[in-house]
Amino acid sequence: MRVAITGSSGLIGTALAEHLRGGGTDVIRLVRRPPASGDEIRWDPAADDGGLRWSAVGRVDAVVHLSGAPVAGGRWTTARKQVLRASRIGTTEALVRALLTAGDPPPTLLAGSAIGWYGDTGDRAVDETAPLGAGFLATLVADWEAAAAPAAAAGLRVVSLRSGIVLSGRGGMLRPLLPLFRLGLGTRIGSGAQYLSWIGIGDHVRALSFLLSRPDITGPVNLTAPAPATNAEFTRALAAAVHRPARLAVPGWAVRLALGELASELLGSSRVQPARLQQAGFSFDYPAIGPALTEAVRRARSGR
Repeated sequence: MRVAITGSSGLIGTALAEHLRGGGTDVIRLVRRPPASGDEIRWDPAADDGGLRWSAVGRVDAVVHLSGAPVAGGRWTTARKQVLRASRIGTTEALVRALLTAGDPPPTLLAGSAIGWYGDTGDRAVDETAPLGAGFLATLVADWEAAAAPAAAAGLRVVSLRSGIVLSGRGGMLRPLLPLFRLGLGTRIGSGAQYLSWIGIGDHVRALSFLLSRPDITGPVNLTAPAPATNAEFTRALAAAVHRPARLAVPGWAVRLALGELASELLGSSRVQPARLQQAGFSFDYPAIGPALTEAVRRARSGR
C-alpha cells in the first residue's frame, strides 16, 4: 500500500508512520513546512484546496488525517476554541476539497475524530450506536465528522476515528504526569469515580493499520481499550508502574477554578466501548490499564 498521513510529526502520526513502514507500506508525510526528505510533500490547510496537487503526490491507496491542536493545550477561551475548530474542521474541509478535485482520488480516508462525540456518559457504557452528547467537545466533534461527509458522499470510504486518550511514554497525557508520579505526587482528580477511556499507543496504531486493511468498515469506530478505567484506578495503576505512592487528591472545585470550562475534561466521565473493532476481530495487546501503563513507563525509560 501507499498511504499519505497528515499530522505525521505528532505523537500518533510518528508512531503510525514507523509501524506502517515496518510492514512494508510506502508512507507519504504531508507536512506544513518545506519538505526535508523525499517522503514529505508540503500542504497548506489554510489554502482552499489544501495547497495540494495530487499529481505531485502520485497514486495513494489511503489518506490518514490526524491534524488537530491539543484539546488540553490551555483554558478554553474564545480564541482557543477557534484554534481547536480550525485545526480540525478547517483542515478536514481543505483536505476533502483537495481529494475531490483529484483526478483519481484515494479510495479511503481515515479521518480524525474523538470520543468527545458522546459527551459526559457518567457510569453508562456507550458504543458507536450512542447519540451525540452535549457540550463544546461534542459539538466540535460533530462538526469535525461532518467536514469529512462530502468525501463519503462522493464514494470514498470514510472512517471516523473516535480516539480516546492515547497512552505513550513519548508524549500526550502521560508526559506531564510521569515526573509528578515519579516524585510521589500522583493525584486523584475530584471524586476519582469518573471514567477515562484510553488506549495504548501500540494498540492505537495497530488499529489504524487494521482499519486500512478492512474495506468493509466505514463510519465511526471507537479507538479505545475495552476496559475504561476510573480516575482512581488510573492513578493507582500509574503510581504502581513507577513504584511510588499516590495519596494526594485535588477537589473538583479547585480544578474548575484553575481550568474553567476545560475542567469538564478531567471531571467528566467517558465510558466508551470499542464495539466495532471487537466485532471486526481486532485483538488488543493491552486491554487493561495496569499492563498498559507499565509498558508505557518502560518505553519512556528506554526512550522509545
